[in-house]
Amino acid sequence: MKKLILLVAAAVLLAAGCQTLPIKTKVPARPAGQENVLGLTADPIANVRVGIVGLGDRGGWAAVRLTYVPGCTVAAVCDIEADRVETACRRVEERGCARPAEYVGEKAYLDLCKSDDIDLVYICTDWKMHVPIALAAMENGKHAAVEVPSATNLQECWALVNMSEKTRKHCAILENCCYDFFEMSALAVAQAGVFGDIVHAEGAYIHNLGPWWGGYYKNWRMEFNTEYRGDVYATHGLGPVCQALNIHRGDRLKTLVSMDTDAFTGRKMTGNPNFANGDQTSTLIRTEKGKTILIQHNVMNPRFYDRMYQLVGTEGYAGKYPVEQILLSSEMDETGEVNAKDLVEEVPLSPEQMEMLFARYPTPVLTPELTELAKEVGGHGGMDYIMDYRLIYCLNNGLPLDEDVYDLAEWSCIGELSRISIEHGSAPVEFPDFTRGDWNKVDGFHYAFAE
Repeated sequence: MKKLILLVAAAVLLAAGCQTLPIKTKVPARPAGQENVLGLTADPIANVRVGIVGLGDRGGWAAVRLTYVPGCTVAAVCDIEADRVETACRRVEERGCARPAEYVGEKAYLDLCKSDDIDLVYICTDWKMHVPIALAAMENGKHAAVEVPSATNLQECWALVNMSEKTRKHCAILENCCYDFFEMSALAVAQAGVFGDIVHAEGAYIHNLGPWWGGYYKNWRMEFNTEYRGDVYATHGLGPVCQALNIHRGDRLKTLVSMDTDAFTGRKMTGNPNFANGDQTSTLIRTEKGKTILIQHNVMNPRFYDRMYQLVGTEGYAGKYPVEQILLSSEMDETGEVNAKDLVEEVPLSPEQMEMLFARYPTPVLTPELTELAKEVGGHGGMDYIMDYRLIYCLNNGLPLDEDVYDLAEWSCIGELSRISIEHGSAPVEFPDFTRGDWNKVDGFHYAFAE
């Protein structure tokens, strides 16, 4: 009896102890013959022939936007709806460009991916089709660029990582918020050390989609939220702050905990008592080097649009919402230089001072010419154009992309990891290391340029 009591007590203590440990996620062994694709380069392509799959709002206007990007051609367009293909072709022709090849049907993307006239498959379909198309592209020797979230679960993330490593083809995440003017400028100031060590960051996707749910083909986005619980759309908030924290370039995402509200609005809107996703999901992440990130998701409630972008450093702060602000612990002189000896109160810089600071520490991407053209072409104020420009520029010059397949996996896996945490009482969940131990072999995030 005494032995049995001891065994039961040990089991209880073990169970209690396990609750404090992170839930581990599997990291499969790298297949034989594969190597990491950190800093992956490919042969330069003087004119990138782009095949766009998915011609709804995002893909349809991407076809037009890419006609303004030097060094590429919209060579093919594909959709399951013939009228969307026709509309995209007409828009490209109106720009004075040759009519793209046309692919229509649910499996037509396979023929596009097999075409010898395509270098890059640009994927703008519903989320569930992102991975099958990207895998088909790389299997057929094409680079892939995938809208967000690029994958919906860990299995899909690993499939894209393995295929990119196997084929040595790029698999980029089309995260336009990494190219917002404020985010890029704040990143440049942070990289110059003005904010000191970045110790905490915040990001979000808070956007009331109520008036627009019906605008999605067969309302697929509402259906996704009906089925899936967690932060299913984390990349807009997470991407820019991960670049500022050098994730898998000297630091890595280590653990998260998530919590959500009940699905008050989803159940009311659909009449489905089993609607899965809560109105609000909040996720707190800790990195390997002891920094934290707060990510939020809410597409249900009447709130102002907010990506919550914030960088909190030991010597300064940057925040975009509700107004753009910079706060420094030191004075800045008339040239924009920061004097660490003269501490100031918690007063944000004036707009004129912010402009001066950004001018002193400019982001190398935003030349005056590119900035002017991006604003003229548009796409979320110009950041869509800059995203496309950088993607094509890097492919033209055989350079590493700004966002690689590990970024894609790390930013997209929040969907499943947050669900796991929520369904286990907000327990901590461990991030898989998609680089398989190589997260600290690159020294910091940077943009590549041709010499």
